[in-house]
Amino acid sequence: MVTSRDVARLAGVSQATVSRALSSSSKLSPATKAKVRAAMEELGYVPHAGAQAMKTQRSNTIGVVVADLTNPFYSEVLDELSRELDKAGLRVVIWNTGGSSHTDALKAIGEHAVDGVIFTTATEESLELRAAIEKAKPIVLINRSIEGLDCDRVMSDNVGGGAAVAEYLVRHRRTRVAFIGGTENASTSRERGRGFLARMRELGHPVPEHFRFRGGFDHDVSAQIMERLLARADSPQAVFCANDFMAFGALDALRRAARDQGECWVIGYDDVDMAAWSSFNLTTVRQPSRDMARTGVQLLLERLKNPGAPPRKVDFPSELIVRGSTGLAPA
Repeated sequence: MVTSRDVARLAGVSQATVSRALSSSSKLSPATKAKVRAAMEELGYVPHAGAQAMKTQRSNTIGVVVADLTNPFYSEVLDELSRELDKAGLRVVIWNTGGSSHTDALKAIGEHAVDGVIFTTATEESLELRAAIEKAKPIVLINRSIEGLDCDRVMSDNVGGGAAVAEYLVRHRRTRVAFIGGTENASTSRERGRGFLARMRELGHPVPEHFRFRGGFDHDVSAQIMERLLARADSPQAVFCANDFMAFGALDALRRAARDQGECWVIGYDDVDMAAWSSFNLTTVRQPSRDMARTGVQLLLERLKNPGAPPRKVDFPSELIVRGSTGLAPA
């Protein structure tokens, strides 16, 4: 097995110089770095990641926590996160929690198996996450917030997005409406629902309790709720879902019931790429998920460089995108 000692001997430098070259130390001249790199290439030397991590206390690995990779929103965010972290020379390890505990990811950061963690899903009840943030661990939240905790996080205007949906529906005289939220412990669902329900009430058309549901951010659950709504004598004129994945389920149920699209409008939230496909043609609230992912990586890299810096909060605007699921009515 080729060792760093062999590289040092071929390059005519010390082992310490090889170590500095591997860590991209600014103390070495470009010529020396080039000489060490050439020796490594000639010998086929590959640095041992575990040994490097023990020396530097850095693994050059970032953890990313997602809730459900079947949801296209997470796939798109993960794609952008991976690209940006790769540009920074960092590896990625993914935890697909399915909405369960984040213990494994937080354990990894405590053991220095990863240098930081980006959470694209988090709940108010995650005591381990609260404890890690309070200990100033390198953690960034994307598309989530936790009340009472100061940490780096990236969000879009969920309340404003929900309010925009209410204004759009009332403007087009769709006032008998239903709301299918995600989960109560997810900040995104609460904020989108709060914006929507409050604005409907302000406009004189409050949404009754029997038209408010928890869809768990699940396609099939949302479809089942939609089926029950369509079976009612007073079925809604429109349904607002707290994300696109649930809106796809609502649209599928509408088609299975052979109901005309104009009978019940469907609106989602996120504007994933699939929302624009002709098979869905979904009216939705766009949040710039890829911009949010890039910003999240930037915040984490800055946190790793300066652990003591004040937490940063970045908010992006949201935008209602009108498509065929609401009859292509003008915004």
